[in-house]
Amino acid sequence: MAKKRRAPAPVALVSAVVRVFSVLERMSRERSLGLEELSREIGLAKPTVYRFLQTLQELGYVRRDERDKWAMTLRLFNVGSRALDHLDLYSAARPTAEGLSEDLGETVHMGVLEGDSAVYVLKIESKYTIRMFSRVGRRIPLYCTAIGKVLLAHMPVEERQKLLAETKLVAFTPKTLTNRTALDAELERIRSEGFAHDDEEHEEGIRCIGSPIFDYTGCVVAAMSASWPRFRWDLGDEAQMAAKVKAAAARVSEILGKPGD
Repeated sequence: MAKKRRAPAPVALVSAVVRVFSVLERMSRERSLGLEELSREIGLAKPTVYRFLQTLQELGYVRRDERDKWAMTLRLFNVGSRALDHLDLYSAARPTAEGLSEDLGETVHMGVLEGDSAVYVLKIESKYTIRMFSRVGRRIPLYCTAIGKVLLAHMPVEERQKLLAETKLVAFTPKTLTNRTALDAELERIRSEGFAHDDEEHEEGIRCIGSPIFDYTGCVVAAMSASWPRFRWDLGDEAQMAAKVKAAAARVSEILGKPGD
């Protein structure tokens, strides 16, 4: 007879987080609220609510108006809408990423820009036993990964220059590009040819090819890449592999409504 599975143990809630969200949820139902009214309705002391409001104001989630009332900003909406964008992107990309991985037999990732890094939002595992050490949510550098270089190459010039001026080009491997002039030339090539290489620049023994994904505005919102261990990489197949990665990224771009050239 099969053993009965135990129900998961209840999670201990962090009381401060619970109370902050009670503040936000109540505020979301009104254009603005006074401190006393808010305190009374959610059952928390005024000094406690005031501290929460000050912190939320500093973070940009609420504001204090000229009548000394508090109102939510659009910051929380902005955060939620970005997550929704990623969910739509994920849904659009996953079947294509699975097809690319099956075709190549290798690991496929999709990443998006997050501050001064890229973040994996999708990973399809290789069919082989020996696989890449990576996970959804992992942050990777922009200047030495295929996904990162694609995102860098398609940034507005001023934004890219500012970001790179604040980035130390650390050598992860002997092949990492740490010369700014050489990196700029590489980014120009990526824009021109539509794909990027990571020739063991971030991890020794791993090669990647990445290509941009565009949305309906014509902006790059993500990049898709395929990765090979060095011992499974055939330089003679590089052009064919790049064409397949580019085609997969283009299919996702089409689903997202990329305008025609």
